Amino acid sequence: MRGITFRDPQFLYLLLAVPAMAAFYIMRQQKTSASFRMPGLQPFQKAGTTFRNYLRHFLFLMRVITVTILILILARPQSSDKFQDVTTEGIDIMLALDISGSMLARDFKPDRLEASKNVATEFISGRPYDRIGLVVFSGESFTQCPLTTDHAVLINLLREIESGMIEDGTAIGNGLATAVNRIKDSDAKSKVIILLTDGVNNRGEVAPSTAADIAKTYGIRVYTIGVGSMGTAPYPVQTPFGVQYQNMQVEIDEPLLKDISAKTGGRYFRATDNNKLVEVYAEIDKMEKSKIDVRQYTRKEERYMSAGLVVLVLAGMELIMRYTLLRKLI
Repeated sequence: MRGITFRDPQFLYLLLAVPAMAAFYIMRQQKTSASFRMPGLQPFQKAGTTFRNYLRHFLFLMRVITVTILILILARPQSSDKFQDVTTEGIDIMLALDISGSMLARDFKPDRLEASKNVATEFISGRPYDRIGLVVFSGESFTQCPLTTDHAVLINLLREIESGMIEDGTAIGNGLATAVNRIKDSDAKSKVIILLTDGVNNRGEVAPSTAADIAKTYGIRVYTIGVGSMGTAPYPVQTPFGVQYQNMQVEIDEPLLKDISAKTGGRYFRATDNNKLVEVYAEIDKMEKSKIDVRQYTRKEERYMSAGLVVLVLAGMELIMRYTLLRKLI
């Protein structure tokens, strides 16, 4: 990573003299008076101000720039190249996210799906060295993003997810099986699936218990998250007058989710609101930390030579203009 630093930054305080120079110059110009008296100004009424009169102010501007650059040179600007070796005990993570219609329930703010996307985004951003992928499911399942370290792309794909992208329903087994298929061949020392749902398995060709057995065979830990408040919640319901929200009983197959996590060596969590969901991801984040050894190197290079050349050019231009073109005006 390249940047500019100063070896002796205390000299930068001298830059405070630059505004003082400008103020003194303006005051001196205002006090300038004629060196001899004339009975009238009629002979000079058609004289006007020439370009050379304005050009004399350019000399002061060049002097200010020269002084500024000289102060920067005194502070010794240096370019700094930083690079690092990172050794990580890799963790690959697949997120399996339920996007069924019930994920639009409003017991979370603004709804379950958007809350889940926001928290997952923070989770991804906090794990820069891990490969993370994304599977979505409702009545069917598909891979939204394979395992990747390009988290910017992953987050953009996550934000594009909407309920209704695929046929509605809750195929937990299919979602888990798709995630397992995407991560099973990974060479990472730790393979993890985080499965989030708010309902009961009612669709799909693969039974959730079967998908869990496959995950166990490949040494994949599955953390399951049940999303939904206790009791009732406002669910979206299609009516002749459009989509309306009605309070309905929250149904999450907790025994199934607990069985999946226990079978694979993971854990089951229940998130009843936005804050609890944040806490759940934070707890998973602590349990699945990769070991990182970082060695950082810094190489500095002096950068005052080019600035010194600019100073010489400006000083030379000022001297030439002062004693040739503007000699009679100063």
